[in-house]
Amino acid sequence: MKDNRKTVIIQEILYWKKNKMLPEHYCDYLLTLYTEGNRIEEEELPKQKQRQKHIISSAVFFLFIPITVGFLYFTELSFILQMAISLIFLTITAAGIFYYQVKGLGNDIPVTVAAFIVLLFSVKAVLYFFPEKIIFLYIILTINCLLWFIGGRKFKLIYFTISSYIGFLVLAILIFITFQA
Repeated sequence: MKDNRKTVIIQEILYWKKNKMLPEHYCDYLLTLYTEGNRIEEEELPKQKQRQKHIISSAVFFLFIPITVGFLYFTELSFILQMAISLIFLTITAAGIFYYQVKGLGNDIPVTVAAFIVLLFSVKAVLYFFPEKIIFLYIILTINCLLWFIGGRKFKLIYFTISSYIGFLVLAILIFITFQA
C-alpha cells in the first residue's frame, strides 16, 4: 500500500481511538495491522495537517489587510460602519495572536496583520476627525511607530523594531520638511 494512503488510514484510526468511535482494542489491532507491528503514536505522524491549518489561517489573516483597505478607502460606507468592520477584524486578529501563543505557533503573522489594521484604522480616524490638521497625523504615526517598537520587543520580532526605527526617521524628515516650508 502506498505510504500516503497508509498514513491517512493510520491518522483516521488514531482519530477514532482518540474520540472513542471504536473500542480501544479494535483500534490497537488496526494500528498493528497497518503499521505492520511497529507501534506508532500520534506524535510520530507527519504534522502535515497542522502545517496546512497554519498556512490556511495565516492566509486568512493576510486577507484581512486588503479587505480592510477596501472597506476604509474604496467604499461609501459610513465612517462608523467602516470603523466597526475594522474593529471586528482587529478583534479577530487579537484572538489569533492569543490562539497562536497558546498553541506555541509563531504569532508573527497575526501581530503583523494587527499592526497594519491599527495603522489603517488610526490614519483613517485622524483624517476623518482632523482633515486640516497634519500635526495630528504625525502624532498618530509616532504612536504607531512606538507601538511597533514595543511589539517588536515583546514578541521578539526584529522587523517590527527595524520598522519602528525607519518610521521614526521618515517622520522626523517629514516633520522637518513640513515645518521648513
